[in-house]
Amino acid sequence: MVPLDRPSARFEKPIYKDCTGNLRHKQAEVFQSLAHFRSLWHNKVMRRWVLFFIVMAIGAAGGMYYGWVLNPVKYVDTAPDSLRLDYKTDFVLMVAEAYLVENNLSLAARRLALLGTDTPDIIVSQAIEFATRIGYNDNDIALMNNLAEGLKNWNPSQEVPPP
Repeated sequence: MVPLDRPSARFEKPIYKDCTGNLRHKQAEVFQSLAHFRSLWHNKVMRRWVLFFIVMAIGAAGGMYYGWVLNPVKYVDTAPDSLRLDYKTDFVLMVAEAYLVENNLSLAARRLALLGTDTPDIIVSQAIEFATRIGYNDNDIALMNNLAEGLKNWNPSQEVPPP
């Protein structure tokens, strides 16, 4: 739309030519666009979608408020044996890395005892099995195999307790 050049145009309401060549007032165009939005609101399908998204936003906000402010989750004394198998495997890998540096089987066995009531060699073998199935790095599996070999020959009754 291009404004018409008239000397008295600055005192009158602006008149524009639209693409069809008709003269229009800018104010009439604004009312026409508002009427278009009003007709969209009176369209039942559009109103349902708008109300649906408003209700979803209110529900999500209310759920987050309830979960984060009113009743947040409290973790108290969570034991490592409640971990999933992938996290237990990561824990065994960390114990194997510590065993490589410290070379202390009794300490490694005590750390592995946190993962459950099974013997340490069973825990490590389960972790190795899971790691090979999932596709862990070969170096990581070799570290866990090194720990498993050490635990096969380990006898806890021959250990001297630390002072």
